[in-house]
Amino acid sequence: MKGIILAGGSGTRLYPLTTVTSKQLLPVYDKPMIFYPLSTLMLAGIRDILIISTPKDLPNFERLLGDGSQYGVSLSYKVQPSPDGLAQAFLLGEEFIGGDACALVLGDNIFYGNGLGRQLRRAATLEHGATIFGYYVDDPERYGVVEFDKDHKAVSIVEKPEHPTSNYAVTGLYFYDDRVVDFAKQVKPSPRGELEITDLNRMYLDDGSLHVQTLGRGYAWLDTGTMDSLFEAGEFVRTIQRAQNMPISVIEEIAYENGWITKEQLLEAGHKYGKSPYGRHLLDVADDKIMLGHDD
Repeated sequence: MKGIILAGGSGTRLYPLTTVTSKQLLPVYDKPMIFYPLSTLMLAGIRDILIISTPKDLPNFERLLGDGSQYGVSLSYKVQPSPDGLAQAFLLGEEFIGGDACALVLGDNIFYGNGLGRQLRRAATLEHGATIFGYYVDDPERYGVVEFDKDHKAVSIVEKPEHPTSNYAVTGLYFYDDRVVDFAKQVKPSPRGELEITDLNRMYLDDGSLHVQTLGRGYAWLDTGTMDSLFEAGEFVRTIQRAQNMPISVIEEIAYENGWITKEQLLEAGHKYGKSPYGRHLLDVADDKIMLGHDD
């Protein structure tokens, strides 16, 4: 399975912070925001990843992440000339996807929870259909909303409904089978001129192959697209890390646990980050001071 991180958009809701840099390069506590969606795909076992962003911002992602080899993954890059909807990612990534199944994660979404890795790997091995994740929110009118029947089966998805039929929002993480590019080509622009991911999801729903996995207690989903939510995400990460005395979404650690990089590479990364808590953590993992086998 391939993976795409969509890190486009102008980030106008975060001005003036994003007047000179992409919001996905802003810090969420101790790491660039892009580390979190990248760690999500890596937890799912995905190693071949395309990052899509604006012509202005894409070189900055390349400078930060390189070809991905230091993380045990292969990173490619693609320019998004204009933000024309989330489903556009599959049209821009058609050559990269190459007829494979593909996951998409939004560059400003953070996922956390015990056992999350198992959930993601299960979604990544689905051979037919699509898997999306529903999360209970207080303001569902801001999102795509899933309606369930009495047997908790999804029966409809509505984008930003005026009168939501449930409180379950569709998060910015999607797993699709090898039909996704063909389906994306059938999506028509919405009244606001965008290729809506909701319309793509409805195609899978209509043919009976859409799986909606709800994320319940013990899981957190954060959409960092506003100033307040960005601040709250930083506070959340800080609280979790202080409570468990170790960082989350450490991409080199995930790569090492997955067997994608060697202990020598992990040590090299630890020394590169110097005396920072992030670097010290990598050195502690390499020295076997921290037991692996987590699903953060």
